[in-house]
Order: sequence, then C-alpha cells, then structure tokens
Amino acid sequence: MKQYVLSAMLVMLLARVGWAKTDSTGALDNWPAWRGPLVNGVAPHADPPVKWSKSENIKWKLDLPGQSNATPIIWGNRVFVITAVESERTVDRLSAPTMEPPGGYKTKRPRHYYQFRVYCVDRQTGDILWQRVAAERVPHEGRHGTNTYSSGSPTTDGKRLYVTFGSHGLFCYDLDGNLIWDRDLGDMITRFGWGEGASLAVHGDALAVNWDHEGSSKAYVLDARTGETRWHTKRQEETTWATPLIVTYRGTQQLILNATRRVTSYDLDSGKVLWECGGQTPVLISSPVVLDDMVICMSGYRGSAAFAIGLDSIGDITGTDRIRWHYDRNAPYVPSALLYGQRLYFTKTNQPVLSCLDARTGKPLMEAVRLPELRDLYASPLGAADRIYFVGRDGTTVVIRNQPKLEVLAVNRLDDPIDASPAAVGRELFLRSRRRLYCIARTAP
Repeated sequence: MKQYVLSAMLVMLLARVGWAKTDSTGALDNWPAWRGPLVNGVAPHADPPVKWSKSENIKWKLDLPGQSNATPIIWGNRVFVITAVESERTVDRLSAPTMEPPGGYKTKRPRHYYQFRVYCVDRQTGDILWQRVAAERVPHEGRHGTNTYSSGSPTTDGKRLYVTFGSHGLFCYDLDGNLIWDRDLGDMITRFGWGEGASLAVHGDALAVNWDHEGSSKAYVLDARTGETRWHTKRQEETTWATPLIVTYRGTQQLILNATRRVTSYDLDSGKVLWECGGQTPVLISSPVVLDDMVICMSGYRGSAAFAIGLDSIGDITGTDRIRWHYDRNAPYVPSALLYGQRLYFTKTNQPVLSCLDARTGKPLMEAVRLPELRDLYASPLGAADRIYFVGRDGTTVVIRNQPKLEVLAVNRLDDPIDASPAAVGRELFLRSRRRLYCIARTAP
C-alpha cells in the first residue's frame, strides 16, 4: 500500500512538471533532462553507489575530446553527452562585434573553429554508439574561464533528442542520431562575454528556450516536432543562465523563467504573462523547483533571495502576500537547489555551506553547516535512495543522509575537475568532468 501511494504521488508530480503526457514510467526510470525526471534533482528509482574512487566501483570511463560542463542525460541503454572541440582551423581576422555588452568584453574572442559534437554512448559498455558534428563555427564571443562552449545539457522526451549549443544552434535528432531539424536563433551577447549555459525544457510537443542576454532578450516556444516557432515574446532582461521550468497547474501549462529583474510565468500555449515577481539578485543562474501549488525561485550573487510563489498568482505580485515565504540568507549562485520531498537543500553561493528549509513553510531546518572535504562547487546536488550527492569542482563527492542534520556517509575522490551536475539511473551514477564521462556502479551486491 505504501509503495502504491508513493508511486501515485510521483505520477501526480510528473503530471505537474510536464512529464506525464510523454511517458511517466519511462521518465521515472531515466534521467531525461538536466535536473532529472522530476526537474528537482531527484532520481526516484535510482540506488547508485555510496562509495567509489579512481579504482573502485568505476564501471567504465570514456575520454572525450574538447570540453563541456553539460550534464549527461540517460534514456534506456543510451547516454547522451555533448562537447565543443577546438580545431586547428583558424580565421585570419575577426569581424567587428555587432555590439558589446554593457561594461564591454572581459574575455578574449577565439580565432579557432570549434566543432560542436553530440555523442550517444552505450550505457553498459561505455562504447560510442554514434556521434554527430552538429556545427562547426568560430564562436563570436569568448567565455568565462570556468565556462565552456557546450554547457547547456541535452533533453529528451524518449522520442527525440534536443540539443542546444545556444548561439551556435539548436538541434533535434531521433535517438539513432538522424537529424530531424535545426534552428539558428542568432547570436547572444552575454554579460562581459562570459558565455552561455541554459538548457532546454520540453513538454509534450512544446520546446521552451531561454534567450535572455544583453541584446534583445526573448522567450521562445518551438514546436518540438519541427523546430518552428509557436510563439516568442520580448523580455526586458539581462543575461540569464537559468533553465526554464514547465508546470501544469489547474489545467494551465505555465512556462516559468527565473531571471535577474523578475521571475515570470507565461501561458505555455499563448505566451500570455500570467504572473511575475521582482526581487532577485543579479547574474541569475539558479533554476526554480515546484512543490505542489507553488514554485520556489532562488538567487545568490551579491545578495541572497529565495521566494515561494503560489502558482495561482495573477499579475505583478512583488511585495504582496502571494509570496508564500521569503528567505534572505545563504542562497546558491551557480548550483540550483535540490527539492527532496518537502525538504529544500542548497549551498551558499558556490561554497560547501549547506542549508535545508521546510519547503512548504520556508522554516529553516538546518542553516549554514559546512560540508567536509569540499572547497567550492558548481554542480547542483543529486538526491537518490534517501541520500544526497554534492560534487565539488575538484572531483570530490560528499554523500550525506537525507535528513535535516548533517550525517556524512562517504567522501569520494576522482581528482578530475567536475562542474557538470551528476545524474543517476538504476544502480549507476554518471559524472561528467570536462574531458571524461564516468559510469560508477556497484561491483558487488
């Protein structure tokens, strides 16, 4: 009876975040998007290893050319991963930029062509099943030293694979690697030339694209089958790296974009603004999560803000009682929060300083507790089998118990820098360093 109730609750949550219309059972058993099947960092059916090292519980590892911070996604026996590979081919002279971001560029533009590649890997063996060069271009901007030219994670609905290289193109393949469509939405002009990184979100036959930058910001919804634009709308926003969230509430599908000036909810079908709320901090990266009838949005650069907003809100709710709760300490900067049941876990800025709130009320359950052995982290935390995995930028992973009191279960080291968020399916954990893909699995029952 307990298992039936838990399964029913998961199906209800899947319907709310937009997976039930595709394949709810398949989504639960896979990792179809950057933040997993529930879009909150939890792998509900996974039980990955607790302990590993460079020589223990490594099922396979695959060296990949180029660099990427994108999280791998998994569907069935296929693992999909992307990369950007600098080639030896160069241009003699760079064209003048169409515009510069406010404050100018603080990164150097490359002269080399890059190949933007997509790989499909056999989940059991680590062998490459197929690979495609989606595009070969000279990037029009430089990038932050910790960014790459392939930082937006792929997405799948179990039928098609959606890949974003941002300014270098959007691509849709079938799962066997046949190109279905591609789109060029133009060039983003990012803050100081730091580069791009938002992933895509799919719901049924709608594909949402965050196109916030220093130029003409927009939100797009494309037809996932054809790549044609269903609607787009202009936005008064700055560069945002947050991935869109699609939620179904009371029969209406909401597209929620967390951004520097405000978080905005659009009707997914029409593009009409349903509600909006200001009060975030600048340089927005953290993506929102949904709990029942509310969405939680966070930001933590040069300040700290967390809001819980009712999905039944209407219009501009800044400073009103439609904000269910507000928390102004220890919010994340690059990582996004983990919503595990009704507990909201997050780390302060990019530091290994952990807090946990009751997500329903905003009441602190644990505040500013330091995670051992970690120095800094960009990866968002993963929840699986009543455990939480925090991956540090040096490749160290700390595993703790899912409870509002710190209990460290393991500290694991790979000595390979990792900025991509982890993924888990079945008894396996997938970690993507800049140049490698790891499958970590128990070697004994």
